[in-house]
Amino acid sequence: MLVLGLLCGCQAKASAETASKDGEETAVSAVAEPSTESNEGEAVAESEPASSVSNEASDSDEMVSFVDSVGRTVEVPAHITKVAISGPLTQIVVFSLAPDKLVGIANEWSKEAEPYFDPVYYNMPVLGQLYGGKGELNLETLLASGAQVVIDVGEPKDSITADLDMLQAQTGIPFVHITANLDNMGEAYRKLGELLDMPEEAEALATYCETIYAKTASIAEGVEKVNLLYCLGDKGQHVIAKGSFHAQVFDLLANNAAVVDSPVSSGAGNEVDMEQIVNWQPDVIVFGPGSIYDTVGDDPAWATIPAIANGRYYEVPNVPYNWLGFPPSVQRYLGMIWMTELFYPEEADYDMYQEVAAYFKNFYHCDLSEAQYQTLMERAQ
Repeated sequence: MLVLGLLCGCQAKASAETASKDGEETAVSAVAEPSTESNEGEAVAESEPASSVSNEASDSDEMVSFVDSVGRTVEVPAHITKVAISGPLTQIVVFSLAPDKLVGIANEWSKEAEPYFDPVYYNMPVLGQLYGGKGELNLETLLASGAQVVIDVGEPKDSITADLDMLQAQTGIPFVHITANLDNMGEAYRKLGELLDMPEEAEALATYCETIYAKTASIAEGVEKVNLLYCLGDKGQHVIAKGSFHAQVFDLLANNAAVVDSPVSSGAGNEVDMEQIVNWQPDVIVFGPGSIYDTVGDDPAWATIPAIANGRYYEVPNVPYNWLGFPPSVQRYLGMIWMTELFYPEEADYDMYQEVAAYFKNFYHCDLSEAQYQTLMERAQ
């Protein structure tokens, strides 16, 4: 049996609304329809025409040329209604824009996420993912899904062109890559909207991301940054190191105390000993989900660390995905809002419920109640 690996993505309801911003306010009232995900690796810079889709036809079976983010010219249907995704990172991005186009998701939503999704989206078939992860994509399943295109969103691997060309030849389905990182998510949405013929919906999400990023970067430039550690693992002794791919939000908003010789690229972080954590003396610690948040306050080994002694430790919200990444997708913009308000409330001046509710509406197609918001923030404030 032939098996492929496909990345995962999330979907939710989508209806078109208009993005709204008022001065410093960043709550956007924009809704999207179905969309996709991507890889990790080094970004490839390619020049592109002003429009990378050549579309002259109206027939449903008409094929057009699309130039993806690594310069591959791919023939795709002019009117795409069925999309498969490469993995979780892609899943989050495509779901925000085009949930009703998804033929499946890369991996299952968590049980905790169920109350936030329409059952149609929560119970979508699981196809698996490309490039490893939880469950490889079965080729027969992909072909049976009716997918007209497979989308990969994220940082491209060095081998991305050869990989996607091979998969495309093997399946007969177009594979496209859209490069997305923390500082260019707006352009990624625009390119995705171009591919899926959803320019207005994509522009609303693109503008949201660019507004949040610009405000976050501006605040970060003008404050005295907190000294932070992000700790995870069952002993809290893995850290997300400064300069690593998964530390982008921490490095933007704080002095990441976790300076190590060889930062690992995976979300598991670098393992360190307790002596090293004590030596770093962080003022603030953010714990990953499933770590030692519940018990660390009573642990004498951690008692001398300023963050623990002063009660400045938190657990990152983790529904429907970790707000700081893992996978490092568009939900990190929600993490930027959370961390900015948490560490620099005077400069951020967010109405957190309104901001989080707007994000859930626009990216998860969910009407977030105040009670749900309080549950999300239970350990995060």
